[in-house]
Amino acid sequence: MNETVDVLIIGAGASGAAVAWSLAETKMRILCLEQGNWQKPSGYPSAGRDWEARLSEDFAISPNRRRLAADYPINDDDSPIKIANFNGVGGGTILYAGHYPRLHPSDFKVRSLDGIAEDWPIDYDTLEPFYALNDRMMGISSLLGDPAYPPKEAVMPPIPMGRTGQTLGKAMNRLGWHWWPSDAAIVTREYEGRAPCINLGQCGSGCAQGAKGSTDVTYWPEAIRARIELRSRCRVSRIETNEAGMATGAYYFDADGKEIFQPAEIVIMACNGIGTPRILLNSASDRFPNGLANSSGLVGKNLMLHPYAQIRGHFDQPMDGHRGSPICTWSHEFYETDRSRGFVRGYCYQFSRGTGPVRAAINGMADGLIPWGEGHHAAFRRLFGHSAGMVSVCEDLPEETNRVTLDPDLKDADGIPAPKITYRLSDNSRKMLDHSVARGIEILKAAGAHDITTKAPLPYAGWHLMGTARMGADPERSVVNEWGRSHDVKNLFIVDGSVFVTSGGVNPTSTIQAVALYIADQIKSRLYELFD
Repeated sequence: MNETVDVLIIGAGASGAAVAWSLAETKMRILCLEQGNWQKPSGYPSAGRDWEARLSEDFAISPNRRRLAADYPINDDDSPIKIANFNGVGGGTILYAGHYPRLHPSDFKVRSLDGIAEDWPIDYDTLEPFYALNDRMMGISSLLGDPAYPPKEAVMPPIPMGRTGQTLGKAMNRLGWHWWPSDAAIVTREYEGRAPCINLGQCGSGCAQGAKGSTDVTYWPEAIRARIELRSRCRVSRIETNEAGMATGAYYFDADGKEIFQPAEIVIMACNGIGTPRILLNSASDRFPNGLANSSGLVGKNLMLHPYAQIRGHFDQPMDGHRGSPICTWSHEFYETDRSRGFVRGYCYQFSRGTGPVRAAINGMADGLIPWGEGHHAAFRRLFGHSAGMVSVCEDLPEETNRVTLDPDLKDADGIPAPKITYRLSDNSRKMLDHSVARGIEILKAAGAHDITTKAPLPYAGWHLMGTARMGADPERSVVNEWGRSHDVKNLFIVDGSVFVTSGGVNPTSTIQAVALYIADQIKSRLYELFD
């Protein structure tokens, strides 16, 4: 058995890295267990000519397709949106695009404003200093003055808009709709030892330049210098508890498949909205027959995924192609509730550049825009480097029927039950998707696009995993309290997207990390009464 640590963090992704770095100043003995490994930038797809092929192989967003040693299978057959995640130091930040919005103030009080879902027990103002701290740690590029948000600082200049941003921005001006250069976790100048972006355009498959803010190059180097221990290739199976109902540590399988117990005084879950409920449910015992921290019955329930719609068009003039960061600007014109639209809450647009040659060819053929045989090459030349468009990120409201359970048959390589996803699109989501497609077509037509294609919902777009261990003051309606501590197990904390009460209509990484920093701050300020 290993020596007891003061704090055991499970997961080395966006939230695990942030909470480890923040707690380092306490000088406690802190250990993080990560089932994946460190990534080698020289091995990222952008280092070779087969980069597009590898996006469907060892760098696919779906663990069911990658099937690497670090991955666990996910049964998402009962969901129209398939789960995307990545296991390794840095977690999902290795493969995300670096698009970095915050939630809006309204997102924390949906019940009060719109009479639906639940209010968060904290608000935007509570998180604002942690948003700002996280922006500095991750290296966020942005433009001051976005009217969609309260005032916030800019760490460095925004990423270039390029032809795509200019073309679509002019269209939005003609329509009188909000748009702004997007915040990005991509450095535009040398920053904290990181080189600036050189516009490779392959942010979604790991940034060999180190310009993209993945936590293996932001938080973890500083945390390790502060003597945090990070142990990779350690797959946690369950959390153990004692007769007093306190967590005593976790069992994990090492790289050789040997099961080991790691004792700890405090356990912090940072495994995302799928991985965290999986471990909690697998930690059922006589004392906790329905899973650990689950007296409310809500562990695994209220899964929120953000349904996506994609609207793309083609232009006579050349656009940016796949060069530059994939997402350049955003619009929050349709973010807040307007009941005349037929649904509550709303969505944002992420305006995006083109795709690489292989994907452009495959998508063009699938959409009927590129024929086989005669005319094939001419059609390809007309489309490649001439496309742009957007995705809408639609707010997903919490519903207990959307959930994560343990699959009775499917297991990972160490025999741990795999998560099973049960998910349905709500009526509200379908109406929101339809609205976003219609407005997106309007924008592209105003920009002069032709050959417009749409997909809704995008099937392989389950990047955002939220809500399955929600935060709240009422132990009967939540899993953790307003500062991330389990209602049932006083030395168990959750810091990842599981604690989200509502999903907002934007990418959650910025808020996940702000919440993790906030919970770490609460732990530090309450250290001498932490288990009261």
